[in-house]
Amino acid sequence: MTLALGIDPGTATTGYGLVRLMPDGELVAVSFGVILTPKDETPSVRLEMLFDELNKILKKFKPESAAVEKLFFSQNVSTGIAVGQARGVILLALQKAGVESFEYSPNEVKQAVAGYGHAEKRQMQEMVRALLQLEKIPKPDDAADALAIAITHLNTARYE
Repeated sequence: MTLALGIDPGTATTGYGLVRLMPDGELVAVSFGVILTPKDETPSVRLEMLFDELNKILKKFKPESAAVEKLFFSQNVSTGIAVGQARGVILLALQKAGVESFEYSPNEVKQAVAGYGHAEKRQMQEMVRALLQLEKIPKPDDAADALAIAITHLNTARYE
């Protein structure tokens, strides 16, 4: 049984989702949620909080691998820089914990989960719910996105 951690990076909100691939091929949601940092803190304090909270998740669940969404931004450079800083902290935490990390673009995740690289957010959320046999769509959106990233990784890894 393989446990993968999916991460949707952000400075204010980082989504995480742990998904287990069972021997029969079934995907099971183990845990999901968000790491929040206060907007009134300095960037360095927020990044430290992200690092510390992610380390707690890594120690508690001990995933075999992790998948992080690749950075994508089209207009707001400031947001892109902040997300890039969060990604750096996340990749460092994974490396220090000895967890192999992989990266997937938003379109790769949409293609793998919904079968269409330009799927709408609602389609993605419903597919995550269905694939993980959850009663309702995972909330908040960042957690659902992180579960989609973990699903993408597990489905990609089993065919490589």
